[in-house]
Order: sequence, then C-alpha cells, then structure tokens
Amino acid sequence: MVFEMSKEKEDKQGTVQRIDKSSADLDVSEYFREPREWQACPIYSLPREILRRSFEVGVVPQEDSRAATYFQIDHSVVSEAVQRLFQGQLEVMSTREAIKKYDWLKNYWWKLVKRDTDRFTLLADSMWDHGYFIRILEDQKVTLPLQSCLFVLTDNLNQNVHNVIIAEPGSEAQIITGCAVHPNVHGGLHVGVSEFYIKEDAKLTFTMIHGWNQGFDSRPRSAAVIEDNGVFVSNYMLFEPVKSLQMYPVAYCRGVNSKVSFNNIIYGSGDSHIDTGSKVVLQNEGARGEIITRAIATDNAKIYARGFLQGEHKGSKAHLECRGLLLSDNAMVYAVPELLAKAQGAELSHEAAVGKIAEEEIQYLMARGFSEKEAASLIVRGFMDISIFGLPKELEENIQRIIKATAERAL
Repeated sequence: MVFEMSKEKEDKQGTVQRIDKSSADLDVSEYFREPREWQACPIYSLPREILRRSFEVGVVPQEDSRAATYFQIDHSVVSEAVQRLFQGQLEVMSTREAIKKYDWLKNYWWKLVKRDTDRFTLLADSMWDHGYFIRILEDQKVTLPLQSCLFVLTDNLNQNVHNVIIAEPGSEAQIITGCAVHPNVHGGLHVGVSEFYIKEDAKLTFTMIHGWNQGFDSRPRSAAVIEDNGVFVSNYMLFEPVKSLQMYPVAYCRGVNSKVSFNNIIYGSGDSHIDTGSKVVLQNEGARGEIITRAIATDNAKIYARGFLQGEHKGSKAHLECRGLLLSDNAMVYAVPELLAKAQGAELSHEAAVGKIAEEEIQYLMARGFSEKEAASLIVRGFMDISIFGLPKELEENIQRIIKATAERAL
C-alpha cells in the first residue's frame, strides 16, 4: 500500500484545506455500486448480525430510548424516525429528501467542505448515496440522544454519504453515530461528508464510533462552524482494525465566545494505516478550542496523529494534547502538533508524548497483587479513559466493555 503524507492548499476564501494523498493505489472504479435495495422497517426487525454490529458502535434497536433514529444499509435508507415525544423539536431524514423539501438547504450544501477538496469529495458529489439531515429546532433542548448508523452489508461496496447537521439558535442535543460493516464484508470504501452548523447559543455533542475491518478503507470529510456562544463537542472512537483511515475534521469558531472540543481515542491494530487529525480555527473574541487525542498502536499498526490550532483573533485561546502508547516494536505513532498564530495575543499551546508502558507503573500495580498482564491491561484501559466524553450511561458502559476486551486482547 502507498500511504503518503497529506498536503494542504488554500481556497479562494483563504481557508487552508487538507488534500488527501494517502492510499494512492485505491481504484474507486473497482468497488461495487449496485447493492440490494432494502425497504424501510423498524430497526429491531433487522437481521441479528446487523443489530449486533450496530450495537457495538453505539446504535440500539430500542428506538424509544432515542429521540430519533436514522439507519442506512449500503445505499438504502431503512429508518428515519422521530420519536413521538420529540416531534416538533427536531427533524431527521435523508439528505436527498431534505434537498427536495427545503430550497434553503442549498445555502448549507457543500459550503464548509468543498466539492473539489480531493478525489473522495468529488466521488461523494458525483455518486451520492443519501446520508442524514438532522436539524434541532430553535430553543429546543432534546433530552434523549439521537442516533444514526451507516452500515455496509455488501462486500467490496463503495458507500458515499453526505450529512448535514444544523443546531438552530438556543438548541441543545447529543448525536451518536455508528459506522460498521457486516462480518462477511472483507473490503470496501466508505466516504462520509459531514457539515455541521452550530448557531448562536446552541450546543451539540457528536459522538462517532467506527467499527470497520482489516480490509476496509474509510475517508470521512467533515467541517463545522460555530457561531456566538455556540459549543461543539466532537468525540471519536476507533477500537477495531481498518485497512486505511484518513480524516481531518475542521472547526471554525466564527462567533464571539464560540467553543469547540475534539476528543479522540484511537486503537490501531493489525496492519492498520490510520492518518487522523483535527483542526481548530479561532476567528473571534473569546473563541476557545481544545484537541485531546489518545493513540495506541500495536501489531504493525501505523498511526499519524495530527492537530492544528490556528489563532486569528487576539482574544482567542486553544490547547492541543496528544499522547501515544506503543504496545509493539513494529507499531508506530507519529504525533504532529502544529500551531499558527495570525494575531498578536492569540494563546496557543500544545503537549505531545509517545512511549511504552512505564515499567515502574507495572511494578507498582504488581506490588498490589496484580499479575503483570493484569497490570498492563489496567494501564491501557486507563489510557483510553472516556469519562470526559459525557456519554449516556448505557453507551459508556458498553464502550467500557469494548475497551476492557480490547486491552486484554492487546497484551
């Protein structure tokens, strides 16, 4: 596999965008484009293996425990339902349906992510396979999480989705998105374009969990804009192998006192090639940003963990933290922190550290009755701490089980 470093270009508005040059050997014409069509149905009626895999990435079949559900299998929309108690507070539907319904949506469509960013965004534009439109209405505080699932069931499939999420002024919601493949899928390509609009005084927490496999390629492309007093929290988790993953979400803190937080936990195993990063652009007084990444590499995995802070206003502040843990001599973690101040008075800071499990930590726990393997497992589990994510209790408990199994398998 060719796995080149990515480059950046500057668009007409002066915005620096990252152009993917990774996996140059991917031939998109070789992927399957005509999967079976699925009819709309309650997700609890889906085949057991689909439910099991989607549950592992945070999507539950009990739709009454979620404010709304969007579920897509391959190129078919299976569910786009809002629970009765939350009707009038939010909207969930396919982006194809939303484009037909709302003429104003063109003002949000391909505005944050450019169609020509790279060959994958061009692919998503020319071969668009639905995706979800989620809109939280003005001043609505949605008390249950929304959920969405982008599922690949057909082997060697190319799935291209375009998502638009709008948190109207004064609204608040939490979205859980899971992306997964069926165990019978050995390869494929997922391209996911997502554009987030966080209006004034709105708060959106977005949690994405990926469950790919060793033969699968994934290319998410996303960007967010946050207006006055808006808050955007993005949580990302990867615990399973992937052939190659490349993503670089960007958040523009455009408004006064706007805030963004990127929290990432990445576990690279097998022969995974993972090139991830986040970028925060601070554009107004009181804008705040944070990027926190925990990266663990074992087996032959290669992880590039990137972070970019750009301060464009004197009253802005941001911090970047990246910590990597190596569990194999054949694995690699490459931390790339970048700071760019364009205004006097912008405060940007970073810290990065990569290493192996400290022997003194192992000895400390062994002195308290743990075996060496148990001690190492505890340290790895602690390294993948998700308590700061603020997840629903049942989701956090499920992820903790996954982390425990992952830590035990790694050692």
